[in-house]
Amino acid sequence: MQFDPVQASQLVKQYGFPTVAAVGMSYFVYFIYKFVTGKLMPLVAETNVTLIALIDRIRMLDNDLIRLQQKVSVVLQMKEDREKNNANKPKARSDESGYT
Repeated sequence: MQFDPVQASQLVKQYGFPTVAAVGMSYFVYFIYKFVTGKLMPLVAETNVTLIALIDRIRMLDNDLIRLQQKVSVVLQMKEDREKNNANKPKARSDESGYT
């Protein structure tokens, strides 16, 4: 369907500008609706699936980071406890063995 200015002016003369503009806008709304439902909605659905998969991976990585942080904390605590125990133990001197 080609745009014909003569035919458009005849339609405006016969039905009035508001009526012709309303019909034109309704076609525009219909065109946008078909575009959104036909092309954009499948893309949005596909993107939504990808987004959910990425969020799941981020949660898994976050859980791994939490577990690793807990392990590092335990190891550092064990090291600190070992150092305290070694500092509290009396050191045996090798030169005071009691033998002459």
